[in-house]
Amino acid sequence: MISWREVYTLLRRKWIVLVGLLVISSLLTACGSYKFEPEMSIDVQDFSFTNQNNEQVNLDSFKGKPWLAMFIFTNCNSICPPMTYNMTDVQKSLEDEGVKDYQIVAFSVDPEVDTPEVLKNYLKTYSVVDDSKWQLLTGYKQVYIEQFARKSFNSLVKNDPNSDQVVHMSSFYLVNADGVVVKDYDGTTDVPVETIVADMKALSKN
Repeated sequence: MISWREVYTLLRRKWIVLVGLLVISSLLTACGSYKFEPEMSIDVQDFSFTNQNNEQVNLDSFKGKPWLAMFIFTNCNSICPPMTYNMTDVQKSLEDEGVKDYQIVAFSVDPEVDTPEVLKNYLKTYSVVDDSKWQLLTGYKQVYIEQFARKSFNSLVKNDPNSDQVVHMSSFYLVNADGVVVKDYDGTTDVPVETIVADMKALSKN
């Protein structure tokens, strides 16, 4: 005959298993039901620039896939190095999560200095998981990138005539498969890597 202690132990074990299954189920449901919510809507202007491999790249080059954008320059002595480093961390997380169809686009805000060769050497100084996903762009006038940043990303780029530095924003920008900027993130401190990856995964499925 089974004692009440044995019955209690059996029921307790079943209860623990049931609770565990419910927790796992709720977590899976939460992960699977993540819905991306855009926070802005700005059409990126059409462009035709030169990347670090001396290849022509235009807006259509990214059509059909989400991409992350930022504004940097290789002679930057402040925010650009941490921004680039943080973007390599984002890429590592994207690859770890199985996100493959994406691009990372860095627009130089100092195009006269940042030739394709200079940009290529700059990228080599970072631990990049897959450099084929990176497009470091140049091949335009300073005044053009200032206007392009403002019109396409609502972002400030301003040359400082009294130094070799260029004022620019430190944001990462999420662009959807249709070439529309839909969200921005802090690119220097408190970078929301998990949120960026979740957003990229969501847009990759659309």
